[in-house]
Amino acid sequence: MTVRRIPAECVLPLRWTSDDDLDDLTDYLRELSGWIDVTIVDGSSADLFATHADAWAGLARHVPLAPGLLTAENGKVSGVLTGIAAARHDSVVIADDDVRYTEGSLRAVVAELDEAELVKPQNVFEPLPWHARWDTARSLLNRAFGSDYPGTYAVRRRLLVRTGGYDGDCLFENLELERTVRAAGGRVRDLPGLFVARRPASLGHFRAQRVRQAYESFAQPAWLFAEAAVVPAVLCARRRPLVLVAAVSVIVVLAEFGRRRHGGRTVFPATAALWAPLWLLERGTCTWIAIARRLRGGIRYGGHRLSLAANPQRRIRARLERLASDQP
Repeated sequence: MTVRRIPAECVLPLRWTSDDDLDDLTDYLRELSGWIDVTIVDGSSADLFATHADAWAGLARHVPLAPGLLTAENGKVSGVLTGIAAARHDSVVIADDDVRYTEGSLRAVVAELDEAELVKPQNVFEPLPWHARWDTARSLLNRAFGSDYPGTYAVRRRLLVRTGGYDGDCLFENLELERTVRAAGGRVRDLPGLFVARRPASLGHFRAQRVRQAYESFAQPAWLFAEAAVVPAVLCARRRPLVLVAAVSVIVVLAEFGRRRHGGRTVFPATAALWAPLWLLERGTCTWIAIARRLRGGIRYGGHRLSLAANPQRRIRARLERLASDQP
């Protein structure tokens, strides 16, 4: 029986400095390309680009970054917008190169675009080395208070064409994308019970992400304030162990609540919530480093220094209003 292909495009933006993950991604592309049309936007160096072109021939359309988008300081946004412009379908699944869909989860996320302009599933690390368990605590706390920010979205191409894309000079590009869709009147469908696997970063990359991820909280002042308060609170309570034990217990309970929401117990390990106090202490420490970086002009990312985490929605809405007024 012939299986109907998914009427959508999968866009994978990437920029590699080594090919350590080439075999793993190539194996995944052999499966993925059987379900959906795939476009890989490759910002790697010329020699790696040529290697990738040979490895992925017949599996995916492999293109370089569009020259007109090279000015964006966040290279991932350049890759996404290049892929959106080249997409052959209105339904587009944007996915980091470490995301691993199954056919079922891919069909599910595309089907939700019938009711929304942006769909966000929940990523789950597979496999789970210690640093992936550490980072899972962030997902659980995000789930406890709302939703997590995945490395993949499904989006309506026509909406991003109408908005002229989204700001490529922001560090927190996922939040910027969500805010742009909302500012344009698009519907955002949050699916915290649709789980999509994600390969954990290498230990070196994990370490390099700590301050960068803390810097993203400048886009969410309430989170920034709460995270900055962690270290002073611990120092004030260091002579009151019962207070510290109570605080740790509350954090674990909140993370466990996030684990249990929307069927999370089926994918998150039973011990996952126990990592939350350690993650929060690390985030509180990194937040102060991020504040220092902000005072010095921003944080280095992808060869650029970015000062802006993400635009407030009112600023995005104002940009879209100006764009609409300029059109004939």
